[in-house]
Amino acid sequence: MASPTESRPRPRRRRPELEPFRTRLRVRYNECDPQGVVFNANYLTYFDITMGELWRELGGYQEMVDAGVDMVVAEARIRYLAALRFDDEFEVQATVVRIGSTSMTTQLELVRDEQKVVEGELRHVFIESGGGETSPIPESIRAQLGEYAAT
Repeated sequence: MASPTESRPRPRRRRPELEPFRTRLRVRYNECDPQGVVFNANYLTYFDITMGELWRELGGYQEMVDAGVDMVVAEARIRYLAALRFDDEFEVQATVVRIGSTSMTTQLELVRDEQKVVEGELRHVFIESGGGETSPIPESIRAQLGEYAAT
């Protein structure tokens, strides 16, 4: 017979220091404008790709939707600091800076060769799957997001 402590799930280990979620991307030719730099709207695509990778690490976006909760972008902010060009490799760093009752805010930074080239934020609002009403963030998702939360 197992002891009571053996039957309980192990809590996820917290990292000693907060580290942002990180993913690496490369600028593709079709993302550039006639001046040879990344077209401004494509930075939102980089943000979106990063959020998709974050959700994949947390267990998958579809799993959340199947559980009855979805999320939509309610606000986006971008500050351009330097240009990215075709074939540049860069890292996107994402940190959850706020987890509210029905929304979360993620700070994103694009870094090339240790130089921050773009910074921004996305605020997502959680809704019922299928385009329903605003929904509270489930505790299981809140706990998972805590892995990358600054608060």
